[in-house]
Amino acid sequence: MKHYEVLFILKPTLTEEEVSAKVDFVKEILTKNGGEIESIVPMGTRKLAYVIKKHERGTYFVIYFKAPPTLIAELQRVLGITEEIIRFLIVKYENAKEISAWEKLSHGIKQGRRETKTAQEPENQPEIQG
Repeated sequence: MKHYEVLFILKPTLTEEEVSAKVDFVKEILTKNGGEIESIVPMGTRKLAYVIKKHERGTYFVIYFKAPPTLIAELQRVLGITEEIIRFLIVKYENAKEISAWEKLSHGIKQGRRETKTAQEPENQPEIQG
């Protein structure tokens, strides 16, 4: 079983019931084809970077799952023909470092860059007016 995530964007015109039904539909595809869902992260409705299929906004979801590689072709096929899904992206995590990141992400632990110390301005520095 390989580690994957699928991010998909639903049309913003869907009702809450329709959104819930589409998420259940994707979950069903994963489980029926041998996948194990680790977590589902609803990311809310956001403005798209550019117009996709005449939509300026979309409702984002990320599902972290483990699955055999054969499931991915079926998942791509079904997501591609589902009208309510305007975009999707499937990411495969391969090496140990990526799988470690997948474990953290799937359990809701935020990934952060190493904290670097930045130079702070002294508190008693006079203001420059010009």
